[in-house]
Amino acid sequence: MITQLPRTAEELHALPREGRRAVVMTMGALHEGHATLIRTARGLVGPEGQVVVTVFVNPLQFGAGEDLDRYPRTLEADVELAGAAGADAVFAPSVDEVYPGGEPQVRITAGPMGERFEGASRPGHFDGVLTVVAKLLHLSLPDVALFGQKDAQQLALIRRMVRDLNFPVEIVGVPTVRQGDNIALSSRNRYLSEADRATALEISRALLTAATAEELGAGPVRRSARAVLDAAAAMEPPLVLDYVALVDPADFTEVPDDHTGDAVLAVAARVGTTRLIDNIPLTLGGPR
Repeated sequence: MITQLPRTAEELHALPREGRRAVVMTMGALHEGHATLIRTARGLVGPEGQVVVTVFVNPLQFGAGEDLDRYPRTLEADVELAGAAGADAVFAPSVDEVYPGGEPQVRITAGPMGERFEGASRPGHFDGVLTVVAKLLHLSLPDVALFGQKDAQQLALIRRMVRDLNFPVEIVGVPTVRQGDNIALSSRNRYLSEADRATALEISRALLTAATAEELGAGPVRRSARAVLDAAAAMEPPLVLDYVALVDPADFTEVPDDHTGDAVLAVAARVGTTRLIDNIPLTLGGPR
């Protein structure tokens, strides 16, 4: 069980540290997907290392009309889950600790890669994500940082930022955790009614159906996914598609129909008032 709950960088840096430090960055409302990240982190640094979970609801990555105020804040439960999964400390800074003096005047910009797909749907979102990730990397000083592959575009951008700006940290992506019905774990799943969830399941079904066509190439993958998603648009409540894209995982540009090798099939859609994202990594033109 965790005994450490530092609220400032000074308190975090004062913790005894031996071996490597791994950090798992979250906005709280932890679930089994986060627990998997924490367990993976523990495995990477070993029993002598230190695992720190950050809990910070970052206002910079919420756009106008998004759910900053509605975002669940469950710190006590988060500390319990993190400790059970193997974390040594939960770093839960205030907004003033992360952004002293108010919103930062200098920020990280995600560039063209951050303007596609999620970035197009949520302008400025990835600038806010990269800015807080950069800040938290500086505040927590980890050797390795772990992020879920469910947020595939975010993971790609963080990797690019770390490479382009020479951050001395290893970035590790951890596969998406799914529940028994194959829905990707997300803190936003709690907003889904029973009927909403039945519709939302069509997102993962589209991805898994498309994956069966990966050896046939990009065209069959796109058509397979689209057929499932189009049918879901007629359900009650309907699936309102934002985008379905088959992209290069390195830069999130759409791959051509003759592309072979690694790709990511990504979907974003709204069910009722809840916006959901999911993706699956593929190897086009070859076996999984």
